[in-house]
Amino acid sequence: MHILDTLVEGETFTREEIRLLPVVADPGKILCVGLNYESHRKEAGRAEAEHPAIFTRYADSLIAHGDPIIRPRISTKLDYEGELALVIGKVGRNIPEQDALDYVTGYACFNDASIRDWQKHNIQFTPGKNFPGTGAFGPYLITPDEVGNLEEQRVITRLNGEVLQDQPISDMIWPLATLINYISTFTPLSPGDVIVTGTPGGVGFKRTPPVWMSPGDVVEVSIGTVGTLVNPIEDE
Repeated sequence: MHILDTLVEGETFTREEIRLLPVVADPGKILCVGLNYESHRKEAGRAEAEHPAIFTRYADSLIAHGDPIIRPRISTKLDYEGELALVIGKVGRNIPEQDALDYVTGYACFNDASIRDWQKHNIQFTPGKNFPGTGAFGPYLITPDEVGNLEEQRVITRLNGEVLQDQPISDMIWPLATLINYISTFTPLSPGDVIVTGTPGGVGFKRTPPVWMSPGDVVEVSIGTVGTLVNPIEDE
């Protein structure tokens, strides 16, 4: 019997009794933004651009808060990318910037974990961004009325307790409304679609020496009122 068939009104469960799923388990679109913080653009050695870099992640790569991020057999170059994700709440196309945030149903933390050597096989990011078990998404969805002023909040990534990324959302090159406007121009947005808005500087592959995530590590992405996403690392 499905658990929903057995629930009693008002019944509660402890956190230990439930298993979370990704905030949106099967989104129609996951659109990720590259190089959206100046600190990350500079560390990556990329030129300034007139438009945001957009790439896709597939739904079957998603995992929830508490699930392990999986380091694939094919590579040891597993990197973290703490990011803010937004979830679209209504259908829109050619959405004006001044209306764009009205299309957001909520926000969540995201770890756009990357297999860096596969990401660099060519100019397209897609191969390194879609390995199973690498898109951590959660722990929950925070609605716009609950989130407060996002501009004042910071994207912070910790690996085994050490802060490796820490930057305010206000430092984005292309703000949230600009991203929604731009993306909705080339593709219609639908309820449940996810936009992952870019990672700050401090990623592992640009450190000296590089910092790669390994089995036994624990990675956390914290964003103010949005919450803290925690995932251990395991081998495939």
